Amino acid sequence: MMEPDGDTIRAVAWSEVFPWLRIIRAFRLAITVRALVFGAVAIFLTAAGWGLLGTVFSTDSPATEWLKPYTGGRPWRAFTGAVSDRPLLIGSRMEMPASSMQRDNPMFYSWEKLTQPAIEGLSQTGLAATPPRAIASIILCGLWAAAVWAFFGAAICRTAAVQLAAEEQIGWGAATRFAGRKWSAYFAAPLLPVGGVLLMAIPVIILGLIMRAGGFGILLGGIVWPLALLAGFIMALLLLGMLFGWPLMWSAISAEGSDSFDALSRSYAYIFQKPLHYLFYAVVAAFVGWLGWLLVREFAAGVVWMSYWAAGWGCGEDRVLSIMGSGGELGGVGWFGAGMIRFWAACVKLLAVGYLFSYFWSASVAIYFLLRRDVDAMEMNEVYLDADEEPTDLPTIGADPSGAPVAEGDAADSPNADSPEAPEV
Repeated sequence: MMEPDGDTIRAVAWSEVFPWLRIIRAFRLAITVRALVFGAVAIFLTAAGWGLLGTVFSTDSPATEWLKPYTGGRPWRAFTGAVSDRPLLIGSRMEMPASSMQRDNPMFYSWEKLTQPAIEGLSQTGLAATPPRAIASIILCGLWAAAVWAFFGAAICRTAAVQLAAEEQIGWGAATRFAGRKWSAYFAAPLLPVGGVLLMAIPVIILGLIMRAGGFGILLGGIVWPLALLAGFIMALLLLGMLFGWPLMWSAISAEGSDSFDALSRSYAYIFQKPLHYLFYAVVAAFVGWLGWLLVREFAAGVVWMSYWAAGWGCGEDRVLSIMGSGGELGGVGWFGAGMIRFWAACVKLLAVGYLFSYFWSASVAIYFLLRRDVDAMEMNEVYLDADEEPTDLPTIGADPSGAPVAEGDAADSPNADSPEAPEV
C-alpha cells in the first residue's frame, strides 16, 4: 500500500502489489530447526520402510527396480548422496553429487520422490505381466510413504500455515498434536482419487475379461468401447488432479482444519480453475527453493568438510581420506570408528536434505493461500486456529464492582474499584 506525502510516494507494500512474493517466506520457514528435524526424521523412516519392503519382496521385477538404492543396509544413502563431503567451491577428489533438476530443485525432487510408488505403479504394471509380489510392494510402499508424511509433512504444513497467515509461532507440541488429530484426514485425502480410479476401472476390467472369450467378446468390446473411453477420461482426470493436487490437499487441511473431502474439492477446484496461476506459483517456488538448496547444501557440506579438515591436521590427510571411505586399512576397531564418524556426518546431510521436503511443504502452503485468494477471494491471513494456538497477548475482559467491562489487569485501577458507596438519601 502506498502512503503519499504530497506528491511523494513514501512506501510501497510490495507483498500487496505482488502477492506471490509471499512464497519467498517459505525459505525462512523451511530452514527452522523444527522443519528440518521433521523432514529428516520422515526421510529416514520412509527410506527404512522402502528398504525393508524392497528386501522382503525383492527387486528383481522391473516394477520394483526403483527400490534397489534403498536396500543394502543403509537406505538413507539414497537421500544423503545429494550432499557431498566437501563443498563444490573447494573442489574434491571425491565423487561429487550430480547436478540435476531432480537434486537441485526441492519442488521437483520432493514431488518425484513422494509420488514414485504411484508413478512406478502406473508405468510398470497393468499392460505387462507383473508378479503379484511386485504389485504388493508398490502398494505397500505408497501406503507407507503416505502414513509417514501424513504426520511429519502435516506438522510442517500446519506450522507454515499458522505462521504465514496469523504471524503466530506454534510449538512442537501444538504442531504434532494437530498432525496426530488430523492424521486420518491427511492419510485419506490423496487415496480418495485412487479409490475413484479403481471404482471406474472395475467395469473396464470386467469388459477385458469378456474380451478374452474370443471374437464375440471383442465385438462386444467394440460396441461398448465408448463407455470404456468415458471411464478412461474420468480416471485420467482423477489421476491428473491427484498427482498435481495432493500437496494442496494437505495444505487445505492445515489451513482450514477440515476433512479429506473438503481438501479434495478445494484442491481440484483450484488447479482446474486456475491452472496457469498454479503453474506460475510453482515456477516461482521452484526458483526460490533452488537458490535456497544451493545455500543449504554447500553449508552442510562445509560443516562436514571442516570437521574432516581440522582432524586432518592431527591424523593426516591419508587417514582422513580412509575414514571418508576412499580406501586404506583401518583395522577392525578403526573400521567401526570410521563408520560412526560417517554416521554422524550422514546425520548432518540428512538434516540438509530435510530442507528439500520442508521447503516443498512450506511452499505448497503458500501456493494454497495464493490460489485460495484467486479463486475464493479469501484473505491471506485467514486460518483455522486451535484453542492452544489462539493469540495470548490480549487481556481477559472482566468487570469492576460497578459492572463496567474492564481488562482484568486494570480492574484494580478502576476509579470505582475502591470508592465508597454513595450514601443513601
